[in-house]
Amino acid sequence: MKSIVDLETPTLLVDRERLDWNIARMRERLRTLGVAHRPHVKTAKSIDVLSRIYPHTLPPITVSTLKEAEYFLAHGVRDILYAVGIAPSKLPHAANLIRRGAQLSLVLDNAEAAHTLAAAAAREGVEFRVLIELDVDGHRAGIHPESDLLLEVGRVVHAGAGTQLVGVMTHAGGAYDCRSDDALRAMAERERAGAVRAAERLREAGLPSPIVSVGSTPTATFAVDLSGVTEVRAGVYLFQDLVIAGIGACDIEDIALSVLVSVIGHQPEKGWIITDGGWMALSRDRGTANQPVDQGFGLVRDQTGAALPDDLVVISTNQEHGIIARRDGGRANLGSYPVGTLLRVLPNHACATGAQHARYEVVVGRSPDLVATWERINGW
Repeated sequence: MKSIVDLETPTLLVDRERLDWNIARMRERLRTLGVAHRPHVKTAKSIDVLSRIYPHTLPPITVSTLKEAEYFLAHGVRDILYAVGIAPSKLPHAANLIRRGAQLSLVLDNAEAAHTLAAAAAREGVEFRVLIELDVDGHRAGIHPESDLLLEVGRVVHAGAGTQLVGVMTHAGGAYDCRSDDALRAMAERERAGAVRAAERLREAGLPSPIVSVGSTPTATFAVDLSGVTEVRAGVYLFQDLVIAGIGACDIEDIALSVLVSVIGHQPEKGWIITDGGWMALSRDRGTANQPVDQGFGLVRDQTGAALPDDLVVISTNQEHGIIARRDGGRANLGSYPVGTLLRVLPNHACATGAQHARYEVVVGRSPDLVATWERINGW
């Protein structure tokens, strides 16, 4: 059996044991809350990972690119929500997916996009399923649940010959700025209440809203009540990451994803360890910079994933070089990390780090043995 010592570095590792634990915990949480799961696959981008969530069936999924939709459709998944406001240039691609059998749903938050969708449906000879995107926290795109624009857009979509209004969706991205359990619970309720209220307003106006879709890993983890919600779209929970740990939605030991790097040199006068894991392997995400604990460009563990005596982080990156040092600025014991030493770097943002790689090398727990290789896709 091959081992991690046989790999060229940098390479992406996933701990199947931790992955399965994260899946089981979220499955039980959503079961207790009585809501369906439409997993967001933008983090995993792999049918092998999706099969760990649902080993015996092909579930409805959420994607963030049409390339993901293409890939999962080719693997038999048909019920797909493309959860990014649709650009006109992508409509022929979306129509082609529908003609090939995808039950593809699109999102929008303005009447202009609704009119564009209706015109494209006529040209392409398809019907587009549409969810209206809501802004429940001022974080990003969407329509406020109490806005008159909600009903205006709903009427345009519902009246379109080639557009079918199927519901509302939202993502409380503001959860990532929360700093306490109480704040996360409040954000989860704000997300739920806003989405349910928007759906109620549409129904009161004689417009359909069978789907009420919410979700992020933080709000799914801290929600107390999901009454009125039909589905949750959590996705990062599969791997977890340092940002999720930093807001208290997981423990660092729950993080299933890491980048295996090799020590290639030292700068003794600076106390630096140099590796072959630069930003091309780790990404430039600095999502923990504004959190109480700044993890630099990633938290460093030994080759088994265990904590090190030195509190090491990646303090700087170039394209193919990573610079590791003690978090407190002190001098690491460089003799403990000779050239060739393998280290694992836990990511700030699992999506961004995963996107730098074409496959996962799969390990189980602290074992160095490689048990599988799972391919993943990237791009748009």
